[in-house]
Amino acid sequence: MVFVTIGTTCFDALVKAVDSEEVKEALLNKGYTDLLIQMGRGTYMPSKASGNSTLQVDYFTFSPSIADYIKEASLVISHAGSGSIFETLQLGKPLIVVVNEDLMDNHQSELAEELAHRKHLFCARPQTLQETVETMDLNNLLPYVPGDAKQVVTLVNKFLGFPAD
Repeated sequence: MVFVTIGTTCFDALVKAVDSEEVKEALLNKGYTDLLIQMGRGTYMPSKASGNSTLQVDYFTFSPSIADYIKEASLVISHAGSGSIFETLQLGKPLIVVVNEDLMDNHQSELAEELAHRKHLFCARPQTLQETVETMDLNNLLPYVPGDAKQVVTLVNKFLGFPAD
């Protein structure tokens, strides 16, 4: 199952890209059989019918938690929000992050591109999603290992005059 998450934002360009017959066919060719789209505040309604393919498509707007959907997924396609990215990486799921180029301050692209450079995920734009799906090799991804903040906490506590543990 491929799980697509937009978070609480509106990112119709991503939903439209995932809903295209070309991307659906690319996912089917990679062996995926189900596509579940969490579409957030978007107004574009994806099609539950999938042309000539046998890809099963469903969607919803919001859920109290998307953790279970991520756990069930074989692949996650996400907007570039840091919460969605790190939640997916910490669950060890393959991830394609699609950057929203319409945002004013595109700091999200910096995070996505850096994590892609480190081979923790694949980075795409709505217009390159099909190519990314077609060319991705999940065997090239490296596990994400969160950093240990203990040294920073110790330094801040020392600076503030708190006793050392």
